[in-house]
Amino acid sequence: MNGTAEPDPDATARLRIGEAAAQAGMSTRTLRYYQELGLLTPSATTAGGARRYSDADVARLHRIRHLRELVGFNLTEIGAVLTAEDRLAEIRREWLAGLPVERQHELLIEALGINANLQDAVRAKMAGLQEFLAGLEDRASAIRRRIAEVDGAPLLTGA
Repeated sequence: MNGTAEPDPDATARLRIGEAAAQAGMSTRTLRYYQELGLLTPSATTAGGARRYSDADVARLHRIRHLRELVGFNLTEIGAVLTAEDRLAEIRREWLAGLPVERQHELLIEALGINANLQDAVRAKMAGLQEFLAGLEDRASAIRRRIAEVDGAPLLTGA
């Protein structure tokens, strides 16, 4: 899906960059930037070098948006998550190929380690958000105290 792009023999089955960007709710410039960062590689290119995107590519763009907007990961963190998810997909494909028990065990141990690393990344993000929330709650308490002070103070009248 996101390996080296090759010419697509059936370019009509692929989305142009503007179409993929529109489906993902992003600009074409963003897609090019994500490609530059290695977050997304178009599934194919035409003989003339035009990018062509698959439904899987658009799904990856949605995943990037989710990780950025909802989870709050930066692009470096997103790259790490996508790399981990890509490796988990490779492990899954290898697992389904029917392997000796020893290799199955190795794959399971690797998948467990990847999962633990992803959990650590999410916990770190959550800790930062919890710290931010605690700061907001402290400020709200301070504001409430000032409101109570103002409400309890005698009214000043003009001279």
